[in-house]
Amino acid sequence: MAVKLFEPITINGMELKNRIVMSPMCMYSCFDQDGKATPFHITHYESRAAGQAGLVILEASAVQPEGRISPEDLGIWSDDHIEGLTHLSERIHAHGAKSGIQLAHAGRKARVKEEIFAPSAIPFNEKAKTPTEMTQEHIHETIQAFRDAAKRAKQANFDMVEIHGAHGYLINEFLSPLSNKRTDEYGGSRENRYRFLSKIIKVVQQEFDGSIFVRISVSEYHEDGNQMSDFIYFAEEMKKQGIDLIDCSSGGVVRAKINTFPGYQVRFADTIKHEAGIKTGAVGLIKTGVQAEEIIQNERADLIFVARAFLANPYWPKQIADELGFELTGPKQYERGW
Repeated sequence: MAVKLFEPITINGMELKNRIVMSPMCMYSCFDQDGKATPFHITHYESRAAGQAGLVILEASAVQPEGRISPEDLGIWSDDHIEGLTHLSERIHAHGAKSGIQLAHAGRKARVKEEIFAPSAIPFNEKAKTPTEMTQEHIHETIQAFRDAAKRAKQANFDMVEIHGAHGYLINEFLSPLSNKRTDEYGGSRENRYRFLSKIIKVVQQEFDGSIFVRISVSEYHEDGNQMSDFIYFAEEMKKQGIDLIDCSSGGVVRAKINTFPGYQVRFADTIKHEAGIKTGAVGLIKTGVQAEEIIQNERADLIFVARAFLANPYWPKQIADELGFELTGPKQYERGW
């Protein structure tokens, strides 16, 4: 039996050697708090590329300094970041993997000393800082920041970018009625709540001609939040705009008790893929080869996004190839042990 997980796939001209993606995960390792890549980042990302991931996506990289999740996040808000990001992209490419970067803004969940911003002046919880409600000028500046970040991503030779619209961060805050109480054209109806993301997609496309993914939270785990019909609407709009793939995660916009289990978010990728007719990525406690192969073989998603399993084992693709009886070629330097 052919192992489909290790078959190539082409997405908007980007050919991946397999369907395994290293999912963006914050590393909080810019110890000088300047957003610049460090030796840790080189080791971290290159080792996963050497481990034979088809695509390695860098962690949430802030498009504005006040948009960092933490002061130690990677940044892409300045031209000073391009050199380090270019080096990261080169080291990923050296192992036959494609490189990506997640463009992000934390919104009201930013834990930084700077003033923080959100669509409405509602703190995430009772311990969080109250954000400043964004004016039209703030919105336009942030959209421009995403545009500038996309231009830098292109200069750094990334093959794809992912717009972070999940986990309760700024774009997710605009999308959700739980965090967006605006009465202007960016709030109210789901068409208005989508407007901020729509404009970001447009400007990113103007600067970046590679593959563009969007990560969204496909469940808010709250009865007053967006429901599946809303997420299908958002996905259909993204497809119309030319987005190549939706990375389907969940949660984060408000506190919620989430029942997690192996593959607990796969159903979201499956639904979005078939209801909206767009490629999707599945993520969420996908740890075994049989589990990943089943998702691809049954066409429940197009890519497998792996997070914690890659933290535990940079050579996870080798582990699951052995499990599935597939002969995976590794780095020449490691052939004797591979």
